[in-house]
Amino acid sequence: MKKYIFLMFFGLTVISFVSTAIPKESHPKKMKPALLVIDIQNEYLKYSSDKEKQIGMMYINAAIALFRKYDFPVILVYHHDSEWGPEVDSEAFQFPTTVAIKDSDPKIIKNYPSAFKKTELQKMLQKKGCNTLFLCGLSAVGCVLATYHSAMDLDYDVFMLKNALLSHKDEYTDFIEEIFDALGYSALEVMLKNVEK
Repeated sequence: MKKYIFLMFFGLTVISFVSTAIPKESHPKKMKPALLVIDIQNEYLKYSSDKEKQIGMMYINAAIALFRKYDFPVILVYHHDSEWGPEVDSEAFQFPTTVAIKDSDPKIIKNYPSAFKKTELQKMLQKKGCNTLFLCGLSAVGCVLATYHSAMDLDYDVFMLKNALLSHKDEYTDFIEEIFDALGYSALEVMLKNVEK
């Protein structure tokens, strides 16, 4: 009996020690979202199918509208390669005029697949207090994917947006959306609607 009581006491002591040693967050982290619209430039869109462009641009505009409705930042990401272009001031460099962007939207120009590499994106997000990123644009298997992994490495919560991604092959886009469990429009709306400000 004494042995049983000792083991029970010892077990409770260990459990108590372990539970106090594990750090606890006093308050759950509040979501502070930003939308990254990546590389939907005229130069690169021509490699996506017409069907994917039609659907993708519709959902990108819908995501932009949601972020504007709830007053969260929309950040535009452009790709420029010094060797291959497109030139920064050219029409090929721009987003299509059908995209609901504004001159006041913050803009990042990158030279690498990840929007974080050698850009001001991290500083910009820190200044805005953003900790949760939603990604849309081009390419699901290239720059969006690279930015996704960089964001994870920097401890952001990060989501890809379903139907708002494009690539040079529709099946590649579908594959990325499936394996990364891309977030649908309805779920995005619920998340943004319920953000505490």
